Amino acid sequence: MDALEQLRERLAPFFPGLLGIEIIEAGPERVRATLKVRKEICTVGDTLHGGALMAFADTIGAVATFVNLPAGARTTTLESKTNFLRAAPVGTVVTAEATPFHKGRTTMVWQTKITDSEGRLCGVVTQTQMVLPA
Repeated sequence: MDALEQLRERLAPFFPGLLGIEIIEAGPERVRATLKVRKEICTVGDTLHGGALMAFADTIGAVATFVNLPAGARTTTLESKTNFLRAAPVGTVVTAEATPFHKGRTTMVWQTKITDSEGRLCGVVTQTQMVLPA
């Protein structure tokens, strides 16, 4: 089993699995994932709930940090800021792409852009992840 499949299996029984997040790429400089917008994760108006969008981005930023952690270390989110730019209607698929602003020994800062199936920006999240030593 490759590293990407191991990562998917590790996340499946937890909240990311419940949301339906599918990691499609996970490297030290970029993590990408998709999420199908289902009615259960929508708000009134059948559009992706803001909390679901934030949870999607938080997961991808955490995965990006995890991929860069030294052996035995863990991570947790310290801060997250979201700009909501466009609604994502039920039935569509959104894609998240996290790239680093900073990868240090004690913190990492990631920007995650979430786009719709036409490549239009739905949200941008900047988050700081703490690196917890082994």
